[in-house]
Amino acid sequence: MDIGQLDALRKKLEENKDDVVISILLEDKIKELEKQLKKGKKKRSVNREIKYLTNKEFDKLMLSFEEAEKLFFLDKKKQKFKFFKRDKLIFLLAYECGLRASEISNLKKEDFHENSKELFCRRLKGSRNNTIRLTRDTSRLLSEYIGYENNSNHIFLSRKSTPLSRQHLTRLCKKYFDLADIPKEKQHFHTLKHTAGVHLADCGLDIKEVQYILGHRNVENTMIYFDFTSKQQEVLYGKLGRD
Repeated sequence: MDIGQLDALRKKLEENKDDVVISILLEDKIKELEKQLKKGKKKRSVNREIKYLTNKEFDKLMLSFEEAEKLFFLDKKKQKFKFFKRDKLIFLLAYECGLRASEISNLKKEDFHENSKELFCRRLKGSRNNTIRLTRDTSRLLSEYIGYENNSNHIFLSRKSTPLSRQHLTRLCKKYFDLADIPKEKQHFHTLKHTAGVHLADCGLDIKEVQYILGHRNVENTMIYFDFTSKQQEVLYGKLGRD
């Protein structure tokens, strides 16, 4: 990217100043390129900066739970089946609500409202608390899991009946990502939040809607997913006459 190309982007920004979405995309690109030019570094694409699961990879991850479920049924041990439900729920909630590992660990039974299928999410790292409506299947699975008797107010417990640690969630992530043949570089719990962000942006939600679901206090944290998605890029290039 040279100075001439940067000037061309600035010109396009002026031409599209009345289009809020395109203006935001272009402004963000311009700021990013200006910083990189000052540092003398070659532009890095966003897909090397964040790790997320493609739709195919996410489907494979969900199928890995079905394979694990078959093993649990063969084992016929209720205790093991209980923990299979726990593991599947952890991944579903992390994806549907865009939750971090520590936020999953901190979920309480009182946070789930069964009648409305809603989950109150306590966000950390300066994010904003919010309430997310779950899918029907996830809500049903969560209701069943909470029905298992335990004396803790935390939803997710270890086999020792203690709240799950970040290290425990990291091990679960590696276990199921391995089953789904997910590349090693993507085997991090935060990959699920990035996946949620990319998929939400790609399905047509606007930036404020995605910001709410992910609990971002600053909309700039949400913008990365709109820079990244192929559909958003097609809209941008269409405006630039490069479709």
